[in-house]
Amino acid sequence: MLDRYTDGVNAGLKALTARPFEYVLTGAAPRAWRATDSLLVIWAMYFDLQGNQLPRELARGWLHEHTDQAQRAFLAPAYTEWDAPLDAPAVIGEQAPIPASAPAWWGRPRAPGQEAGRRVALASSSTAPWAEPSAKPSAAWLEEPSEADIAAATEPSAAWLNTVGSNNWAVAGSRSDSGAAIVANDMHLGLQLPVIWYRAALQFPDGKGGQRRVVGVTLPGAPVVVVGSNGQVAWGFTNSYGDYLDLVAVAADPAHPHQVRTPAGWETPVVHRETIVVKGQPDATLVVRETSLGPLRDAAGTTYAVRWAAHQPGAVNVRAHLLEDVATVAQALALAPTLGIPAQNMVAGDSAGHIGWTIAGRIPRRAMNAPDASYPLRGDAPAGDVTWQGWLAADEYPQVVDPAGGQLFTANSRQLNGAGAALLGDGGFDLGARSRQVRDGLSALGARTDVAKVYAVAFDDRALFLAPWRDRAIAALDAQAVAGQPARAQALALLRSTWTGHASVDSVAYRLTRGYLYALYDILYGGADQQLATLDPKAGMAAASSRWPVAVARLLEAQPPAWLPPQYASWQALQLAALDRVIADLTRDGRSLADATWGQRNTAASAHPMAAAIPLLGRYLKVPPDMLAGDQHMPRVAGPTFGASERLTVMPGREQEGVFNMPGGQSGHPLSPYFLDGRSDWVAGRPTPLLPGPPVHTLNFRRP
Repeated sequence: MLDRYTDGVNAGLKALTARPFEYVLTGAAPRAWRATDSLLVIWAMYFDLQGNQLPRELARGWLHEHTDQAQRAFLAPAYTEWDAPLDAPAVIGEQAPIPASAPAWWGRPRAPGQEAGRRVALASSSTAPWAEPSAKPSAAWLEEPSEADIAAATEPSAAWLNTVGSNNWAVAGSRSDSGAAIVANDMHLGLQLPVIWYRAALQFPDGKGGQRRVVGVTLPGAPVVVVGSNGQVAWGFTNSYGDYLDLVAVAADPAHPHQVRTPAGWETPVVHRETIVVKGQPDATLVVRETSLGPLRDAAGTTYAVRWAAHQPGAVNVRAHLLEDVATVAQALALAPTLGIPAQNMVAGDSAGHIGWTIAGRIPRRAMNAPDASYPLRGDAPAGDVTWQGWLAADEYPQVVDPAGGQLFTANSRQLNGAGAALLGDGGFDLGARSRQVRDGLSALGARTDVAKVYAVAFDDRALFLAPWRDRAIAALDAQAVAGQPARAQALALLRSTWTGHASVDSVAYRLTRGYLYALYDILYGGADQQLATLDPKAGMAAASSRWPVAVARLLEAQPPAWLPPQYASWQALQLAALDRVIADLTRDGRSLADATWGQRNTAASAHPMAAAIPLLGRYLKVPPDMLAGDQHMPRVAGPTFGASERLTVMPGREQEGVFNMPGGQSGHPLSPYFLDGRSDWVAGRPTPLLPGPPVHTLNFRRP
């Protein structure tokens, strides 16, 4: 199949009468496509979907070294009240008590003058995580930050991180108006132009004398329909955020020059030198040292072997095309463990009304007595404790099928309360507030629902998670706090008068509240983040635990003196300092606080990668600056350059009722009328048909 796909790509390339405009502008010529390039497309998705696991693990290693067990249990809990697992109403367990003392780094301010540089590095960093520190990176990794990067770098560091946001859910036929299941999916990714997906409706002989129609989205370069419906089964994916990467500390010894000690003994790493040809500049060389455990990564004087699922045999294949032929949810779930993709939450529904969840993609098998692999592992541990033992077998994968409530949902957070949770691990789960809001939104649809109502759940932008933080901000701004402080008084008035209860574009209160939360983060975690940046630009306490807001909320409620940073006289003084930071930021350069709406900050800024390099043409390579409703911790996750890469809601067998959105069109050429076709519907959330309409243009293929 890969060979036939490759032949088709190259036939199309050969038939072009003009090179794609990117090649014209760069003076380059496209080379022929190779079958291995299709596999590299899937490996590229590993970087996109699991690339934050390494800096997260480095951050957790630092946390482990700079806290005791009680502090760690409080600051980085395994679950909170926000979690909404599929197999229980909540994750069952006691919350850790607030320890008697705080870590030494807690609440220490950042060294002045360094944070903007860290955030800019965070924004532009994409260095291969196992490259030698001395290796010269490619020119693309040395680009100067843009003015937008520098401006954005004034925001609190945790707010600057791209969030997560993919959702999928299914409603069983017992609750649909047709008896078929309803499946919805909105995969959230970094957004740029052209858009990542290509819509497709394929019709072909099924080998049994009939016709098979598969409709959904494809990933250019890979010969599969990634999410969609085949008329009998519909399926969708979200990133699972299980733990699919381990760092294993390896030792060096002068008595063993050029070797490292792994749990298996002393090894001489294999050295790979990759030459990166850079136009108009000297070639760059990427040096990678590799051991039996994986490539080596140096961080702050420690050398780690990077054990990553993407590096293992069997991590990549194109078996996802077999989803085109499954006839039931049971068949789809049985196929899922064999797919060579970054491990995803797969939710499926069939025309008979059944629904199911499992993990699609490979899961590493760890030893039964393996230590907590979300922290770096010791290289002197027994080999069997830290090495992987292949992949889990298909019958070991957790599944949830036809739950009593008639609904399933995932949103990048913890999926399970039961035993299956240990098999997946925690590779950076989201907080869980979004999952809970999706769950409750689906439950509110009642006993009979339809595609339109299920689709609408994706546009729930109620600020349920942030509402208590507004209450805390208002409580801190008491009469004494605002006396003689006109800026605080105005902020208090705006918190009261412009709160809509939603992440709406016209709300100043939402932006103030959100800024207050992240200013608290910077006050309490900023000093630690500055140290963590020396390990990796993306390492931070927010990466170590997405559940940090719960720890901060508990401290504000209990107000333990031992956890109050010494530079503040009271917990109220700390909160007022956070609010003052937000007010100062929003009124820079004489700007009015009353004009600082959420929409002014949450403005679409997606662009073609070449937009900044071509000033005269750049305006044709950018999206309109639409103000976007929505934010993190709610179903409608939206950011300037991050959001729903597609929205699909469909009943298998009734695809004519399905709806779809995408943030751009089918064409990759900026002068084409189809470059941004459909974007206004995506911004507004207007449902448009999943199936194609009457043909306007036709392209016929003939055998030579």
